[in-house]
Amino acid sequence: MKVRLLIYALFILVITGCSPATPDVTEATLPEVVAYTPSPVALETQAVDPQETPIPDVEPAVMAYLEAWKIDDYASMYNMLTSVSQDAISLEDFITRYRTVAAEIALVNLDYEILSSLIRNAEGAQVSYRVIMDSVLVDQIQRDTVMNLSMENDTWRVQWADELILPELAGGNTLWMDRHVPSRANIYDRDGDSIVAYAEAVSVGIVPGLIDPEQEADFLGDLQWLTGLHPNTIAASYEDFPLGVDWYLPLGEVLREKVERFYNVENGYDDGVLFMYPFESRYYFDLGIAPQTIGYVSRIQAEEEEEFLRNGYGRDEKVGRQGVEKWGEPYLTGGRGGTLYVLGPDNQVVTQMASVEAQPAQSIHTTIDAEMQQAAQLTLMKFAGAIVVMEVDTGRLLAMASSPWFDPNAFEPTNYNYSYQLEDIYSQFSGQPLLNRATQGQYPLGSVFKIITMAAGMESGLFSTESTYDCQYSFTEITSIAPRYDWTWEHCQEELATQGECETLPSGMLSLQEGLMRSCNPFFWHIGLELYRQGLTDAVSGMARGFGLGSTTGIEGVEEEDGNIPDPGDEVAALNGAIGQGDTLVTPLQVAQFIAALGNGGTIYQPQIIESIGVQGDEPIFTLEPIEKGTLPISTETLEAIREAMKHVVGNRRGTAYHVLGAYSANVTPISGKTGTAESGLAESHAWFAGFTRRNRDDKPDIAIVVIAEHAGEGSEVAAPIFRAIVQQYFEGRRNYLLPWESSVGVLSTPEPEETSQE
Repeated sequence: MKVRLLIYALFILVITGCSPATPDVTEATLPEVVAYTPSPVALETQAVDPQETPIPDVEPAVMAYLEAWKIDDYASMYNMLTSVSQDAISLEDFITRYRTVAAEIALVNLDYEILSSLIRNAEGAQVSYRVIMDSVLVDQIQRDTVMNLSMENDTWRVQWADELILPELAGGNTLWMDRHVPSRANIYDRDGDSIVAYAEAVSVGIVPGLIDPEQEADFLGDLQWLTGLHPNTIAASYEDFPLGVDWYLPLGEVLREKVERFYNVENGYDDGVLFMYPFESRYYFDLGIAPQTIGYVSRIQAEEEEEFLRNGYGRDEKVGRQGVEKWGEPYLTGGRGGTLYVLGPDNQVVTQMASVEAQPAQSIHTTIDAEMQQAAQLTLMKFAGAIVVMEVDTGRLLAMASSPWFDPNAFEPTNYNYSYQLEDIYSQFSGQPLLNRATQGQYPLGSVFKIITMAAGMESGLFSTESTYDCQYSFTEITSIAPRYDWTWEHCQEELATQGECETLPSGMLSLQEGLMRSCNPFFWHIGLELYRQGLTDAVSGMARGFGLGSTTGIEGVEEEDGNIPDPGDEVAALNGAIGQGDTLVTPLQVAQFIAALGNGGTIYQPQIIESIGVQGDEPIFTLEPIEKGTLPISTETLEAIREAMKHVVGNRRGTAYHVLGAYSANVTPISGKTGTAESGLAESHAWFAGFTRRNRDDKPDIAIVVIAEHAGEGSEVAAPIFRAIVQQYFEGRRNYLLPWESSVGVLSTPEPEETSQE
């Protein structure tokens, strides 16, 4: 093979400057026109008259043509044709002929063998060769055929004929592949319930401006039964719609069997206000369960068609575009087969060349708990952000919510709501719903990062559980910069502005564990600065990387980003890095990975979302096994000190999460955690809470939960309540705990109208 490639390269190089009679057929996007001139060493070794010019060997020219075919270099192939052939077929038609055959066969690899060659005279030659075509659909096709060549300007050139591709194409015949495509397999949750499956569904939408005000309450109640959406949620979605205007509002999709209990939707339903239209397609249940994680499918686009045809797809198929749908494409689409026919000029079958039956597709069972996932999505309704729920002892992901989310059924063109929903998804005001914030969102970690800094401090030997620090409002250890202030000072300033007196006092003298419990910024600034000044400049950043931050987790099935953990370049950067600010960026999944390791005693498990893969009823080809990636790079003493401090964050009256989680942790489910409030560059900070449960139940493995709400305020006020709601959902199977911004579970509070004075 190396010899062949060398010959091909020499062929292209040598002929670049030769054959001035070659017509100019290049296009701007195609390689330079070249022709073949043999090297003197390639001359035919035969008895010739010494007075005559030796006839060049013909095989290098043939090999150059076939090598170009192997790499789809059709322009170079065309430039090797005789001038008569180039007059007979244009470059565009030539390229189309070869591409069409490759796409129809689903060609993935091509090879050849030179069988024999014959130089008739100085003007003509004939070479017999074998074409070996590997197809995605019908395995391998081998055919022997013949190439005729003519000498032009001392260069062998190819006489074009359809038989150069396959002998069956002589006489204007063409190829047609009847593609055998198995049904796309389903995707399930951990309990075997369908998340995605083929189904008959109905699109539902309304014209809010035409709703009769006297019938609105009953109408919204009917819609709640139909769609599962709360009346308040529906009403809030059209509060800005003008009365009397026929603006359409898509509400989503429901299974047809449910709708047909009360409505006849065979030919669509339209009463002027409520609209319902049936369609059949790959269906995403409940308006999309973990849509950024599960993903969606959409039709093959025109610019992709050739690539997908060569990979065995049909022109009208849909392919996975994100998440499990994209990652699992080889399994979900099954083993494709096909029957390859030769058609005559009249499009009638001349012969069958090959046939292979399709193999059934393989379903994917995920680790997602559908009820947990939906509960997580509801808790994030008010905010952009993410929630990750992970078993501490296995790495199984039970939920990965990302808000705002989207309805994957929006990508189905036969869905009446299709165009309306896609417009919303791609709107500049949509908040990037396709972004999986759990794995691709990159955020400063804020005070949750203090766990890392505490670990680095203890492992350095410069700090221990006996270390203390007087935590006051301000930090002035770097005299060349303005003082920095603790969160207690910020609260004091707010209280002074609103009530005229300060109730939040400095934390005072704290041990290291109490420093984490109180989330004292000055204490951790001090640790970061001291490590830097002692020459341990990468102690904190190195510890962060050892905890798995700043690099992908290795999860399969979803897309993820690295984040960023920089080494500090100066003292100010060391301060910022010590509390997870500056250029520090992490993903919620990375945080869940190390929080789970703290929960289980130090083992870092790779997060996993694929439980099993296989044909329904057969033994799976893959079953999840926990993957140990390593252990946290800390001693047992450091680990236990951190775990104890995280208990105090929740359980101690001075802990930053006590007012939300203290009583619940003491009386219902023991919790360890850490609050975080990360500056975002905007007015409101990102709210974090990360922690794990300590129930030790045989039937319910303990879980790590990470919550981030973008630009939402303080972690203790926003993220900690969401954390509590998820814990209750997990252990009790439902939640009745109301979030501060809810009027009922899953329903946002609506502000009371302001009273106006009457004069």
